Amino acid sequence: MENKIFNLKQFVIITLITSIWINIAEVARAMFVAFPLMEEFFAGRIPIGAMEISNALIWGIWDTLLSATLVFIFWLCSVAFGNNLKSIIISGTTTALATIGVFWIASVNTGLGEWSTAGILFPIAWFEMIIGAWIASKLYSKNK
Repeated sequence: MENKIFNLKQFVIITLITSIWINIAEVARAMFVAFPLMEEFFAGRIPIGAMEISNALIWGIWDTLLSATLVFIFWLCSVAFGNNLKSIIISGTTTALATIGVFWIASVNTGLGEWSTAGILFPIAWFEMIIGAWIASKLYSKNK
């Protein structure tokens, strides 16, 4: 990356575009993998996956926060290492560990989840973040 000066407008645009992927991937992972596993874990004691307006808004905020974190960490990596595969892997992995990884460690630690569920969902989330970092990489390379 030639420009090492943080450009807020560019960051916001790239975050919003990247968040389209993150929103689609997060909702698909939740609906098709996470919610069924969590339903089994909670065995009908609490409703899982109920989608009301408030839930959708919170998911939108969560996904945008994930996207902003990913894009910012990618930008930092690209300044340090260049806009390349190394930056994609480091930023995707760091974001996945710092968000989804911490979430599942906390969930298991509090008895609200199982390691087996985390072991299934984390690799999927990590792959989502790698793709998101790749999208950010391509968008930053077009906007030098």
